Amino acid sequence: MGLFSRRRKSKDADPQPEDARTTEDAAVDDVDDRDHSDDTDAATSDSAAEDAPTERPEHLEDGPFDVADAPGESRIDLGGLQVPTVDGMELRMEVDQRSKAVTGANLVIQGSSLQVQAFAAPKSRGLWEEVRSSLRGSVVKQGGTAEVRPGPFGTELVTRLPVKRPDGRTGYRPARFIGVDGPRWFLRAILTGKALSDPEQAQRFETLISRLVVVRGGEAMAPQELIPLHLPGERPGLQQIRSGPLDPLARGPEITQIG
Repeated sequence: MGLFSRRRKSKDADPQPEDARTTEDAAVDDVDDRDHSDDTDAATSDSAAEDAPTERPEHLEDGPFDVADAPGESRIDLGGLQVPTVDGMELRMEVDQRSKAVTGANLVIQGSSLQVQAFAAPKSRGLWEEVRSSLRGSVVKQGGTAEVRPGPFGTELVTRLPVKRPDGRTGYRPARFIGVDGPRWFLRAILTGKALSDPEQAQRFETLISRLVVVRGGEAMAPQELIPLHLPGERPGLQQIRSGPLDPLARGPEITQIG
């Protein structure tokens, strides 16, 4: 995995979880002018989905792992995250302009993208329930819909955010939010693109999540503080592209490594 390419950020950043430029159109639903108020009301009634038990599917490994429990495997070291090497996967690193820090990793495979980030969490409780509630409220406030449902890693959030199409009409960009609470850390993954409607591709990304390793470290960190990431080593021709502050529903400019 040694070829890096530059991805340019558009002038007006879109506050939606959008896929890579080459798959952006595929990530947007057909134009939909219906009133989605009923969808929003239904999405807020999620107690049944939260309580529904789920069994771990056979295609998953035992992770995502804490570094202390991770099995031996070839991985890309990103600091707070270790990502398994996968044939055909593009690794796109997001960098914040103000802090000049790496803020996330995007794993792109065959027209779908998985953004992964790890955060510090308290010893006594997990963060996913709180974060999920906040995300859902943000999506609904922006005029989208958010559905809570059971998934292979527990409760998930499936969203549809409005986006203006070139013809001026409104389409909806879907995304799937997956959260995993670990020992003093929380992992958030956002899946977009073709894998949302392709079960085979979805399973491939789920397997990838189950192979991730989180490196929390022993230093004191505030709850929900981003666990520091770094670029996967120095490479000839590597260029960093930076933009504004991180938004939990936005994607930033990226550095791309193609495998």
